[in-house]
Amino acid sequence: MKWSIVAAFILYFVGMLAVGFIFMKGQKGEKEYFIGGRKMGPWVTAMSAQASDMSGWLLMGFPGSILAFGMGQVWIGIGLALGTALNWIFVAKRLRNFSVAANDSITLPQYLRNRFATKSKALQIICAIVFLVFFTIYVASGFVAGKTVFVSFIPALQNHESLALLIFAAIIIIYTFSGGFKAVCWTDFFQGVLMLIAMLAVPIMMVVSPKMEVGAVQAIAGSESFSLNPFAASWKDIISGLAWGLGYFGMPHILVRFMSIRKAKEVKKSATVAIIWVILTLGAAVVIALLARKTVLGAELVADGSQERIFIEIVKTLFPGFIAGILLSAIIAAAMSTADSQLLVASSSFTSDIYKPVFRKNASDKEMIWVGRIVVAVVAIVAYFIASSKGEFASSIMGMVSNAWGGFGAAFGPVIILSLFWKRFTYKGAIAGVVGGAVVDVIWLIFFTESTGIYELAPGFAAGLLCAVVVTLIDKKPSDEVVAIYEAGVRGEED
Repeated sequence: MKWSIVAAFILYFVGMLAVGFIFMKGQKGEKEYFIGGRKMGPWVTAMSAQASDMSGWLLMGFPGSILAFGMGQVWIGIGLALGTALNWIFVAKRLRNFSVAANDSITLPQYLRNRFATKSKALQIICAIVFLVFFTIYVASGFVAGKTVFVSFIPALQNHESLALLIFAAIIIIYTFSGGFKAVCWTDFFQGVLMLIAMLAVPIMMVVSPKMEVGAVQAIAGSESFSLNPFAASWKDIISGLAWGLGYFGMPHILVRFMSIRKAKEVKKSATVAIIWVILTLGAAVVIALLARKTVLGAELVADGSQERIFIEIVKTLFPGFIAGILLSAIIAAAMSTADSQLLVASSSFTSDIYKPVFRKNASDKEMIWVGRIVVAVVAIVAYFIASSKGEFASSIMGMVSNAWGGFGAAFGPVIILSLFWKRFTYKGAIAGVVGGAVVDVIWLIFFTESTGIYELAPGFAAGLLCAVVVTLIDKKPSDEVVAIYEAGVRGEED
């Protein structure tokens, strides 16, 4: 065991736990716990949004996919970069102001209900259920990424994967449970910085270090499934890759960052930071995969079906113990920064959108915070059992992330866009959009994804958009109160 690597891991985890305990004091209610009291600055908002976005997929699933299947996979990165930019440019500022205009909403389902000035709880409950299902799968993918790092560097855990999962999950639960949204955002800020440093340092070292044994490129490149030309990808791969970008418009753990920013005028600075970050990290992931194609190490991992470990194995080869531990903490940072955000959003949705309006209308702020903490623990426990189960689905980081991403994007993407840009949009149209998008996404995943090769998010998003528009046009026009909320959101954008 390299104790220097273990020491780096311990130092990293102690730092994350410390942040959680720092913010444990001063929690003044559910708005403070779940959305930070709308006091988050532009840098923290940007970095925490992007860190919570990428997860362990950025350092493992994405470069591993390019390494094994070629540059056609780069279209996923292109789609994500475009989606990130469009989300920050067109949605961020508007959603921040609309959520304030809609009775100061603190969760996405709450916003959708208040946006239409309705007393019906149907959409809130539907949204909360969708959140719990897909977020649990998403959190499980983060647990798998964290476990993979643990067992790779701590030999004592190699035959105890369940223990590695348990340790990783416990740390996330503790600081999310303790500090709420502020703790999650600040830990994500530092984790985003660490991820950027790691993603830039590794390809630089791959170029200058003599330790990377070259000579396997022909053994891999001879594969029929591999091509260095991204434009040689099939139209199905291009459509599926670009469809990933559509997912951003419906990602609750990213959208809630927009709602939490201190001032709407600070969104522009956040957008600049976020877009630069995502271009640099995605570009670095592509470079890592391409350089790895020329190495014996890359060939061995592809032959073994372990291509998702490429970042881990390169760091182990090129960097000394403590530095390797710090850089590998970037994978843990990626997994933690996504899992903590998703745990908190799932918790806030259940607590504010089901528990209080349905079961305990007069629940105190203290009670709401503790119920939220309990939900954090419950979702994490279920995710732990999914991650520790045996089977292809539970071991594939890329698979779990793509399924959860597709579900959220199809269910909420069209509805969020229409709620911000269409004054005529109605509550019934929103319900139809969420349900239609989610149902088509799941049906396509089960019955058609494998046979067509088209990512389920594309047809799911189209179905959600169609359902929302058709039902709205059939429905009666929104009331003057709903129109006033829309106009207040637009005026807020102009202030």
